[in-house]
Amino acid sequence: MAGKPKLHYTKGRGKMESIRWLLAAAGVEFEEEFIETKEDLEKLRNDGSLLFQQVPMVEIDGMKMVQTRAILSYIAAKYNLYGKDLKERAWIDMYVEGTTDLMGMIMYLPFQPADTREKNLALMIERATTRYFPVYEKALKNHGHDYLVGNKLSWADIHLLEAILMAEECKPDILSAFPLLQAFKGRTSNIPTIKKFLQPGSQRKPPIDENFVAIVRKIF
Repeated sequence: MAGKPKLHYTKGRGKMESIRWLLAAAGVEFEEEFIETKEDLEKLRNDGSLLFQQVPMVEIDGMKMVQTRAILSYIAAKYNLYGKDLKERAWIDMYVEGTTDLMGMIMYLPFQPADTREKNLALMIERATTRYFPVYEKALKNHGHDYLVGNKLSWADIHLLEAILMAEECKPDILSAFPLLQAFKGRTSNIPTIKKFLQPGSQRKPPIDENFVAIVRKIF
């Protein structure tokens, strides 16, 4: 039997968090080896573990996988969270790219100077409520099912829930105009594997704070 996937990254969310989410939602136990110093990162680079000298890196099925999108696609396909055919996969990819764009805006906020941060927070809220969330609200309405693609849980749903919770950390009432997304959040948060991941003490990481920003700047 293959060992548990091993995740190599800092002790924070960043680009690894969506990978943690996807593995947890699939019910897969994983181990983490944290990069806590510049030397930890250099060691991985020097021993040839990082194809493009970058993390995240995940050891899985005898591979040392890099590039967030490649890792996520592999996990989604391996655990049957990537649709039943090419068309469903294309829809999942489109929805995931949208939530990736939104989460990217949120992810980089703590790393920006205070004056820029306020402006970009306002931009993120505006984009979330006029560009991104309306698409998912409409998809759920037109589709008439509990999930975004087909009628079963996919990577697109897991990614959307992660994006919703991140956006709510910035603005708690951000879903006020989206009743179907509110219901979606309630449903998907109660899927047993996801519910477990959302409990205190899980491998989910907290929002980024100033201390973590300082650590990241030192490592990278």
